[in-house]
Amino acid sequence: MSQKQPADLKQLRLDEIEDQITELAGHLNAANYRWLTLIAEFDRRNGWCDGKLHSCAHWLNFKVGLNLGAAREKIRVAHALEGLPKIAASMARGELSYSKVRALTRIACDTTEDSLLMIALHGTAHHVERLVRHYRQVEHTEELAREARQEERCKLSYWYDSDGSLIVQGRIPALKGALFEKALEAAMEAVPATEPISPKKHPFDWDDPEEPSVALRTYGARRADALALIAESFLQHGPAQTTADRYQVVVHVDAATLKDHDNGRCEIEHGPSITVDMARQITCDSGLVRLIENDNGEVLDVGRKTRSVPSALRRALNARDTGCRFPGCTFHRYVDAHHIKHWADGGETKLSNLITLCRAHHRLVHKGEIVIKPCEAGGWQFFSEDGRAYKEAYRERRQCCEWNALQEVHEAQGVYIDSRTAATRWAGERMDYDMAISGLFSSLARAKRAKDVSAETSEA
Repeated sequence: MSQKQPADLKQLRLDEIEDQITELAGHLNAANYRWLTLIAEFDRRNGWCDGKLHSCAHWLNFKVGLNLGAAREKIRVAHALEGLPKIAASMARGELSYSKVRALTRIACDTTEDSLLMIALHGTAHHVERLVRHYRQVEHTEELAREARQEERCKLSYWYDSDGSLIVQGRIPALKGALFEKALEAAMEAVPATEPISPKKHPFDWDDPEEPSVALRTYGARRADALALIAESFLQHGPAQTTADRYQVVVHVDAATLKDHDNGRCEIEHGPSITVDMARQITCDSGLVRLIENDNGEVLDVGRKTRSVPSALRRALNARDTGCRFPGCTFHRYVDAHHIKHWADGGETKLSNLITLCRAHHRLVHKGEIVIKPCEAGGWQFFSEDGRAYKEAYRERRQCCEWNALQEVHEAQGVYIDSRTAATRWAGERMDYDMAISGLFSSLARAKRAKDVSAETSEA
């Protein structure tokens, strides 16, 4: 591929410009495939974790300048290509553009890969996008129809048997069934797994210590008891009351523990203990109630509930920081106000001592993995435990290859691209989307039948 200077472009014939456009498109497709494989490997090795960012998408957003949504889509496509070897190979040869591959990976599987690849090679990106959209609409319609059938067939009936037992029979939609299953599993934890052995059924000497006095209960019997327990609990407590206090997590921590990192009280109410670092993170930005107790733990005085960061100051802080201040972090909601010097250590609750951080980076700061220091020119700078500035680390530049020599790079990899490689093979004919979608679903149905036959043969 000859390299032309911009001044020489006017000397090229239109057919030469066309050839160079299509040839370069093939090289870009192949380079894009290589780039996606590198992203997948980088994400697999968690290479982005060193910068304390939330994900590989956030790293791409900060390092490469991709929009966060586009970065997530690149990562999805990169990992999806690992399970689609034929589509991946076609893109590696420069035949498929990223636009086509992005659409294909939304619906392709090992059963439909061949058909979709054929359509992508002979159709335009518009054809592929429209086919995928129609395919997903059919899938969605089938899912809605399945859910509608579940709702229509939903029922619960019960009657008493001749011996007085209640017989229950029902059919519940998937989501409601999952809720019922979770409730039943939770209730079974309160049901004993054993029961005393009746001496009428087992007439042996109960004074013999070697004879068992209890027996294991069957799983079905325990489930029946769990169902009765669910009914009893509802009749006792009724529907759940939705008050704010029901959704609050209360942590009890001694003032000395919070200030001096002593091994005093630091625990969730009616729950386990937590670390002092976690308590200091929570109390950076939370509601506080001060209690005075005597040596016996009796409460002598209860103060009113206050905020560690007053509302007016919090509004000013949000206006100044507009989200997490850690370099490369894009979180703007669910952020905490962090005291650079904790108020338990005498730090003031004022704007110059506060910074907003997302929950993840706030936790890392209190764990000591991120250190925040003021800058001479104002603002803050972030360092790792070993003193490395994160912003500087992201801006390192290393020359890894000559990207203006794509032809040489690809030929060294055994990839030969010309002006016809990336060109769409569409001859202008009308695409029958109904037939294409019908063929894809037929392939899936045949694959399912073959799998069922194979399973039946194995069981036989």
